[in-house]
Amino acid sequence: MHKRKQRVVFLADCQSFYASVEKAANPAYQNRPLVVSGDPSRRSGIILAACPLAKDHGVTTAEPLWQAQQKCPDLVVMKPRMSAYIRVSLQIMSILESYSDLVEPFSIDEQFIDVTASLAHFGCTPKELARHIQMRVRRETGVYTRVGIGRNKVLAKLACDNFAKKNEEGIFELNEATMDALWACPTHKMFGVGSRTTKHLARLGIQTIGELAHTPLPDLKFKMKRYMKKNCDIWSEVLWRTANGYDDSPVTPDAFDGQKGIGRQTTLPVDYHDQQDIDVVLNELSMLICQRARAKGYMGNVVHAGAQGADFDRPVGFSRQMKIAEPTHLSREVYAAAKELFRKHWDGGPVRKIWVSLGELQSDAVYQLSLFGDRERLMYLEHTMDDINNQYGPSSVYFGSSLTKTSQLKFLNAKIGGHYK
Repeated sequence: MHKRKQRVVFLADCQSFYASVEKAANPAYQNRPLVVSGDPSRRSGIILAACPLAKDHGVTTAEPLWQAQQKCPDLVVMKPRMSAYIRVSLQIMSILESYSDLVEPFSIDEQFIDVTASLAHFGCTPKELARHIQMRVRRETGVYTRVGIGRNKVLAKLACDNFAKKNEEGIFELNEATMDALWACPTHKMFGVGSRTTKHLARLGIQTIGELAHTPLPDLKFKMKRYMKKNCDIWSEVLWRTANGYDDSPVTPDAFDGQKGIGRQTTLPVDYHDQQDIDVVLNELSMLICQRARAKGYMGNVVHAGAQGADFDRPVGFSRQMKIAEPTHLSREVYAAAKELFRKHWDGGPVRKIWVSLGELQSDAVYQLSLFGDRERLMYLEHTMDDINNQYGPSSVYFGSSLTKTSQLKFLNAKIGGHYK
């Protein structure tokens, strides 16, 4: 009887991805501290990525740009170029796919790769293959990758985050021989554990990943249920399995094919107080998400809208959703629903951020025809608007309300995922 071959999974993580792409594109900045930051003129000057040289000066991700510049006056500041980062991410994925057909994107700068069959094919060890991947990605894109190795995705992620990112080789394998190193780490170093969960576990007397792993599962469930005063069995088991490195999920190349929702948001240049000004932005967000839904062949049943107030330290606002009568990808119908949600739930306070999304997506290949109204004519009209914008560029045709001073359409069309293209 043949022994089943143990899986080998890599997590390839790109170091300071956005900053690395910018340095590769601008060799003159190779030896200078560099950050990628949002636009400070629009109150979104937050550090999105900092290169190692900038981090040596104390610059951290998510801190305000002005603060980073105080720490490092000669900081090179680059505006984000999301289209370039997406292009390099896809290039890296293509490189990884030359080693295995089982590649799953985890984020724009992280990819899982199942190399179980690849190791036998190439006749090498996991570390040798990881080094070869590092070399190719660096040579072809200019981006340095760190590689975590494990028998599943959870171990590969833990190996990368806790060890490969911190050693000179940029490679680490978590296995039976090295699990003690993981178990010695505090619980907040565990994938999926944030500050709140860390506090809960500390109150149960669990300070390290090893203490969590070695707590019998029935005891952990009992303690969590008694402490939280509610059923925490599933959560307890997820934590316990992660601490022990158990994960049955396969590396799935098409993991993100089933899209659940399409949304857009924007941070406003000044606080908006007037409903008419907010309506302009709601209309533009609705138009853009419906345009994307039509391009992808989707209609949605649920409209979600929300706002965040002006004070990030004491956040106020709302986030609500409503089900609409029929699936739609019509801007007017999504806008009407978003406007209704604002009328019901906005308290009239200053608004800094607005978002709209369309959910419960389904194919638009089949839908219920309407006997009344002019829905089919409106669909034809909006498809025609899409064709014009695709041919002559975004914002070639739009709704008249976007001619007002409060319009954000120009800035929204210049961005991907909230950052400049």
